[in-house]
Amino acid sequence: MNDFESTVKAMGARLKEMRQARGLRLVDVAERAGIPRLKVIHVEAGRPGVAVASYARVAAALGAQFQLVPAQRPTLEEIGALMGDEHV
Repeated sequence: MNDFESTVKAMGARLKEMRQARGLRLVDVAERAGIPRLKVIHVEAGRPGVAVASYARVAAALGAQFQLVPAQRPTLEEIGALMGDEHV
């Protein structure tokens, strides 16, 4: 599984948790989002072929929004330690 796939899987799982915590059914979220129930199922499953607009619609239907944050990257010192070179 690549980074993209793991990201959409995590997003889908989080959206499902939010739906369940709110006591909403799939059909409730589908109606609020204006998308078919099957599309909500695909979003919650983290299917990578689903348009990002569908993820955003489900999030909005749950009163949430997406926030982009920079990916964490190792420092030069961490890379040097991994490579066994302390003079990076």
